[in-house]
Amino acid sequence: MNLDELRLKSTGLLFFDMLNIYYHGLPEEAKKKKKPVIDNAVRLMEAARENGIRIFYAMANHREDGRSRSMVVSDTDYQLNPWPNGQCAPPPHKMTENSWEQKVIAELEPKPEDYIIPKYRWSTFHQTYFDLALRTQGIDTIIISGGAVDIGVASTVYAARDLDYNVIIVRDACSNPTEDSMTAFMETVFPRMARVRNTPQILAMIQKGA
Repeated sequence: MNLDELRLKSTGLLFFDMLNIYYHGLPEEAKKKKKPVIDNAVRLMEAARENGIRIFYAMANHREDGRSRSMVVSDTDYQLNPWPNGQCAPPPHKMTENSWEQKVIAELEPKPEDYIIPKYRWSTFHQTYFDLALRTQGIDTIIISGGAVDIGVASTVYAARDLDYNVIIVRDACSNPTEDSMTAFMETVFPRMARVRNTPQILAMIQKGA
């Protein structure tokens, strides 16, 4: 298969955790910095809708009481801060079901024909119906936009690769808390299992595929 080839009928677009808490809930300066990522995601969404590419939204979904959260023991929290007093004690998630924080941002508002994939762990595949939805629609290629790259996006890409899906990561439509980790994944990890492209390149591939 040509690296710049895209069969639109067997391609899906996944927006990973494009939620209010990760954009509209940010301080103004951080939100301003992330806006180009959102703008590129909107361009991808519009191109997908215009060309019949199915759209999927991975959405963190947790119980208010925290009883569905991961309890694995780790050295640090998600921001790489060591746990105080050597005690691993993750706080309950804020992305509880039906909360404002959990909702997909208005800029990428889902439509009835789209697929909402509630998830309880990092990977979009883990104990969700994502794989089933893709296979019943004959989709073998997933375009991914979202964040965080070194957490949920990476986990989803690893799972997709092991399930034999073709993956395309849209670098300038993805975000990550730290630039060095983002660069490491985009330049030394993802190219071994997927294609890494920017938004104009993806739009050109869609146009060519149409």
